[in-house]
Amino acid sequence: MGSVFCLSLPSSGQLLLVASVVVGLCAMAIVVIAMKWGSFWFQAYMSGANVSMASLIAMTFLRIDHRMIVTAMIMGRQAGIGKERSGGMTTARLQSHFLAGGNVMNVVRAIIAAQRAGIDLDFDRATAIDLAGRDVLHAVQTSVSPKVIHCPDNTHGGPHTLSAVAKNGVELRVAACVTVRTNLERLIGGATEETVIARVGQGIITAIGSADSHMDVLEQPSQISKGAMSNGLDANTAFAIVSIDISDIDVGENIGARLQSDQADADTRIARARAEVRRAEAVAREQQMKAKVTESKGKMVLAEAEVPAALANAFREGHLRKPNTPLLH
Repeated sequence: MGSVFCLSLPSSGQLLLVASVVVGLCAMAIVVIAMKWGSFWFQAYMSGANVSMASLIAMTFLRIDHRMIVTAMIMGRQAGIGKERSGGMTTARLQSHFLAGGNVMNVVRAIIAAQRAGIDLDFDRATAIDLAGRDVLHAVQTSVSPKVIHCPDNTHGGPHTLSAVAKNGVELRVAACVTVRTNLERLIGGATEETVIARVGQGIITAIGSADSHMDVLEQPSQISKGAMSNGLDANTAFAIVSIDISDIDVGENIGARLQSDQADADTRIARARAEVRRAEAVAREQQMKAKVTESKGKMVLAEAEVPAALANAFREGHLRKPNTPLLH
């Protein structure tokens, strides 16, 4: 016999129970979403910032500070940066920059400051500068309001002045104030303040070294600035030099006279050394001659000592006799 399976349909009460459970869960989910993200969504909606509820929920799972993202979007919208597509600042791009380790609020403030100052700074360049480790907001502020750096840099206990020597040998000690403005186009990969200070110092030393006299420099200190500025000192740096102003200039030592004196002393020592060599050679030659005299005297004494022996030998052999005297046998 074949078995017959009978499927019983749920009753209306069971359907109503299931429907009420589903509605209750949906209501609870809506309440939870409204309690956690509703205020942020409503705030963004009222401010005209396009931040969806799905983006807020996704930020929570990605551990992104959704409060900061919403605030950044509202700031951009209220500052008149424009809609998301035209301004280039979208919720997704802000999230990506945050996940890359960037400073979202600093980038947004920098874009707003650049727009107010009429500087062309888009979102891509601002985030690139921020991720490169540069303070993009400070760069924009410095581009609007130039900063002054001192040459030489004595913040770490270095010298307060540069030392340079004119052609007449007189030393000048100079300190300068360099006014620079940030160049946003060369901020990424451009040299820092240390390079600018080093180049300005080199330019000042070159300008003073090319002067015929230190008096010319004292009469017109501006020629130092002009000589330094003409060499393109801000090339390949993150700054544009506005001006170089001499803040202090003092007369130092007469390096030329001191070098001449040192050279004269050196020449004197060399002459003395050569004279001492000649004296030592003369003394050595004198000693050699004395040794030869002593040697000759020794030879004479030896010769004198051989005279008696020769006389005795001559006497024995009969060589010592008077003329015409016969030999005795």
